[in-house]
Amino acid sequence: MTQNYHQLSSAKVLTDLKTTDQGLKGKEIKARLTKFGQNALTEQKSTSLLQKFISQFKDLMIIILMMAAVIAFFAGDASDAVIIFLVVILNAAFGVFQEAKAENAINALKEMTTPSSRVRRDGKIQTIKSSELVPGDIVLLEAGDIIPADLRFIKTNSLKVEEAALTGESVPVDKNDLPIEAEKLPIGDRHNLGYMNTNVTYGTGEGVVTATGMQTEVGHIANMLNSVDKSITPLQKSIIHLSKILSVLVLVIAALVFVIGIVAERASILEMLLTSISLAVAAIPEGLPAIVTITLALGTQAMAKRNALIRKLPAVETLGTTEIIASDKTGTLTQNKMTVEKIYQDTLLQDARQANLSLKNHLAQIMILANDSQESDQGLVGDPTETALIQYYLNKDLPVDEVTQEFPRVTSLPFDSTRKLMSVVVSNNDQQLIMTKGAVDELLKRVTKIEENGKVRAFTKKDSDQILNTNHALAQQALRVLAFAYAPAKNIDTSINYESSEIEKDLIFVGMIGMIDPERPEAKDAVAEAKNAGIRPIMITGDHKDTATAIAKRLQIIDEGNSGVITGNELDQLSTEQLDATVDQYSVYARVAPEHKVRIVKAWQKKGKIVAMTGDGVNDAPALKTADIGVGMGITGTEVSKNASDIVLADDNFATIIVAVKEGRKVFANIQKAIQYLLSANLGEVLTLFFMTMLGWDIFAPAQILWINLVTDTFPAIALGVEKAEANMMKNKPRGNKSSFFGDGVMSSILYQGLLEGGLTLGVYQLALTFPFHSSYALIHADALTMAFATLGLIQLFHAFNSKSIHGSIFRKDLFNNRMFNWSILISGILLFATIFVPAFNDTFKVTPLAPQQWLVVLLGGLMMLVIVEIVKFFQRLLLKK
Repeated sequence: MTQNYHQLSSAKVLTDLKTTDQGLKGKEIKARLTKFGQNALTEQKSTSLLQKFISQFKDLMIIILMMAAVIAFFAGDASDAVIIFLVVILNAAFGVFQEAKAENAINALKEMTTPSSRVRRDGKIQTIKSSELVPGDIVLLEAGDIIPADLRFIKTNSLKVEEAALTGESVPVDKNDLPIEAEKLPIGDRHNLGYMNTNVTYGTGEGVVTATGMQTEVGHIANMLNSVDKSITPLQKSIIHLSKILSVLVLVIAALVFVIGIVAERASILEMLLTSISLAVAAIPEGLPAIVTITLALGTQAMAKRNALIRKLPAVETLGTTEIIASDKTGTLTQNKMTVEKIYQDTLLQDARQANLSLKNHLAQIMILANDSQESDQGLVGDPTETALIQYYLNKDLPVDEVTQEFPRVTSLPFDSTRKLMSVVVSNNDQQLIMTKGAVDELLKRVTKIEENGKVRAFTKKDSDQILNTNHALAQQALRVLAFAYAPAKNIDTSINYESSEIEKDLIFVGMIGMIDPERPEAKDAVAEAKNAGIRPIMITGDHKDTATAIAKRLQIIDEGNSGVITGNELDQLSTEQLDATVDQYSVYARVAPEHKVRIVKAWQKKGKIVAMTGDGVNDAPALKTADIGVGMGITGTEVSKNASDIVLADDNFATIIVAVKEGRKVFANIQKAIQYLLSANLGEVLTLFFMTMLGWDIFAPAQILWINLVTDTFPAIALGVEKAEANMMKNKPRGNKSSFFGDGVMSSILYQGLLEGGLTLGVYQLALTFPFHSSYALIHADALTMAFATLGLIQLFHAFNSKSIHGSIFRKDLFNNRMFNWSILISGILLFATIFVPAFNDTFKVTPLAPQQWLVVLLGGLMMLVIVEIVKFFQRLLLKK
């Protein structure tokens, strides 16, 4: 069967689908249901919780830790094995919790579908389940219905359909049953077709089903959602890369120590195996996955307070790398409600906010009376252009009801797409008036007089030229223009069906109204701030080119005279290679389909850019899922768009995205600080263990290393995740997708600080051996190991203060401005020293009580870390100034 149903006449469509306007018959319905299947959307198979849990153990670092735990258990060191297992299980649980939160966007698409439909089958009208619809069915529609499948209209009566969720166009589309010559048209220009999940806002119609289920336009979007491979975030890439480096490092060092120990006959194979395990434990930052997750989670809380709701944790950090914000227009940059902006009356064009129309004015009366809007508990209901006319007066607190009571309606002539007019006949003091609104050019054909400054005179060519020129100027600003006129009516009989030509004639022109879906008030400042932060805002919309261009200029997404605008039809003429090469020449992409949005996002990604895509409609969902970060709208957004997003804006405010970007940059900086702190600490531990082994000294037990890693490392590292943002953060360019946690001098800091930690710890061990407190060999070495253990832990607590800034000094006013950090240092210190001061813990952690003079050596060793790093930072700052 052909797919270009918009080109065919109604009769040809019915013939092509082998049906009639009386509908299908029983046997044929069953056959087609078997052939085409249910009118429902299929969904991807989801992974079970068990599968998610198992997948967490595929990481090489986790595998090494598991092996270490097993060996420790069979070697008789059960406490070490239990601690390692607990760390691994905790990390896996974090991962499962994170994945389980992501809902399926296809389910939301399914929920949007209307449950029942009115159809004509075998000449009889009946109500059936929408899932039982088949191609060839005749569906009957009226205002308020959701279209249950894709269909070709065969009868329409003033039919209007709101397709914003699918096309991005905010104004309902007039539908008809006439064929269209053009072969390739955007969805929004196929005025004789209806689409699944769009809403009938006005009139009635009948349509023949052309596609059901996954063959519909919405089904096409569902397929795109299923086939989209979610890109790995920069954070995930960095963590994966870091894990690989650390894993290789662990294996090499552990193997080296094991071989040297065996060759030098320092210990038995089993003892050297346990030594290698200790090294592995020291090298792996067990708390890193948890710290990253917790830091991101804390970032989500901060964003939630600013109306940015995070659905997927890595999205927090990804925002900080964003280089392109691709925004939908309707409801995101604009308010998604038509608003009266310009008023033309008495040959003057005024801003609507400055105009002062009395309700005695004929223009005001026609705006209110030639209007089918209805008031409800949710506000005004009806065609958006009509509700905008009433809302204009409601916003001025004018008594609209008094006008409708003074001029009761006698009859009306509904709008139709042929004459492009809508008229009502009203009565007032035994006099009838016809009041008409509609397209400017069509209304002027019926005008013979004009009202100017309260007086009626003959309508001249000069009047016509001025009105048409004003209309053209408003249209160029993407305003939707309606003209208004009235005339005395001669005793209209409501029992007679009058032709429009009998009533809509000899009209008196009173004025024009220019309306637009205006930009959000805060959007312009948000666009400017994004540009200052090195982020390029672009607009991707299903709306018309003129409308999109006008809004983009008002928001300064493009400048006056800028030609960086392209349409969906023009995109179709470009190959993938051509689009990839030229995508950065455009800032506005208008009249685009869902597949175009995906193409545009991918083209920017091929340029190496991190793309954030905002949107609120079903049509935005595939692009939201394809983008590095999808931003859905919480108020106007469909469930489909929200579930395809990484972030949902609770206030639908474009400016909130910029707030979220700032928070994302802060999160990256804080994770960078935590990584510098953790890895320099782990390097210090590895070097300490390595040289202890080479020198034949006693070495730390796995439980001691894990305690330091999880207590003195993890708590301060988590607290570093909530450091406040630096003042100039939004004046820097985005990091992009090539950014690394090891940039900005972090790698060199990790290396020298790790060497320093190891050197100071070994120095304290050597001092303990050289100047022993006890006389027996066993106690001397036990004291030395305990002092080294306490020194290493204390060094890391002092080093946490160094890590609050990569190059900045600790001698500043805001050193103690992070309450969580202060508490973490206090708690970590208590937990560290409890292993020594509390006798019950001494055996578990293989430590001994220390004398005051030994504690003095430990304290000096820890303080040296603070002093030396501060001196190095001083010289680093001098070099950076140069």
